[in-house]
Amino acid sequence: MNNKFEDYIGFGVAGNFAHHLDQAGEALDFVNVKVDDENAPKGIFPFYLPSSDTFLGSYPLSSNEIKYPHDIKDGNLQMEPEVALICEMVYEDNILVNIIPKSFCAYNDCSIRKPNALKISEKKNWGTSTKGISSSSINIDKFTKGGVMDDYYIASFLRRDGKVYEYGEDSAVLTYNYFYEQLQKWIVSKLNTQKDEGPLEDLSSYIKKCNNPKNMIISIGATSYTSFGESTFLEVGDEIFVCVYNKSINSFENIKENINSNDLDIKSASILHQYIK
Repeated sequence: MNNKFEDYIGFGVAGNFAHHLDQAGEALDFVNVKVDDENAPKGIFPFYLPSSDTFLGSYPLSSNEIKYPHDIKDGNLQMEPEVALICEMVYEDNILVNIIPKSFCAYNDCSIRKPNALKISEKKNWGTSTKGISSSSINIDKFTKGGVMDDYYIASFLRRDGKVYEYGEDSAVLTYNYFYEQLQKWIVSKLNTQKDEGPLEDLSSYIKKCNNPKNMIISIGATSYTSFGESTFLEVGDEIFVCVYNKSINSFENIKENINSNDLDIKSASILHQYIK
């Protein structure tokens, strides 16, 4: 477990990377969802609501394991490698007016592929240790072009039977559809205005029920899968890795070598390493 974020409300952005929803078999869920422009993400979903008496009140974040959903037929569990932003929430007259990203880290928005789920959140939290967050984060100097995040990439791997496979495409954070100020403004708008319709939910009501939390974790979208990742569901005994790394310091080839040799002491990187149990 990683208990340091128990008081943080948890949200995720859906559809912020080209092709991911198609590969995950979820594009049809959003066919009737109206977006601001063709490149805009599809919406925001909750994955953790502190003190909620619903399933979303279960604290799901872990830095070392994912608990396989043994009680769900055809679990069809997939890693979703992405960046999480750790943010301060700013209110005026009890209305959210801004979010301030303070740091970022490697994140696994692990998901059950439930084709008949009514809401995205139904696929995201099935109890403790069902999400992945790195125990190491990187401070954000400024959440704008020219800041520390410019040089970072997201890579992910699965180790099975001693062999390491590339799971997600090695992707620059700058290739998110929405990023920096555009993403920041969009998140604030959606947290205030998103309605309960289709696979999406009324988020402002959740924020109020959680007494206007001071802090938030928001994962900002999973990368596209490799052909292996798209067709391979997770199994008990697998090891998974999400690496958010500075490509001006580390090459992808070096990152993969580190994973193969179990050397996770990588400079200027946030690494998530989990076992499926």
